[in-house]
Amino acid sequence: MSTTTMNAEIPVKGYTVKELATFYGISAKTFRSWLEPHKNTIGQKTGWYYNALQVRTIFEKLGVPG
Repeated sequence: MSTTTMNAEIPVKGYTVKELATFYGISAKTFRSWLEPHKNTIGQKTGWYYNALQVRTIFEKLGVPG
């Protein structure tokens, strides 16, 4: 299984809200509010995780953390 990268530091793969919020240096609650305007584009999580395609979309909408 391979993962792609948007930058050299963060591989694009499945992540939880908490993991993604940590990358951006904010709380999970704040991160969810940032995702709210983009929820139709991103789509529903599968269980606890956003899949790699959703993570790529999140990085495109919010910018790559780093």
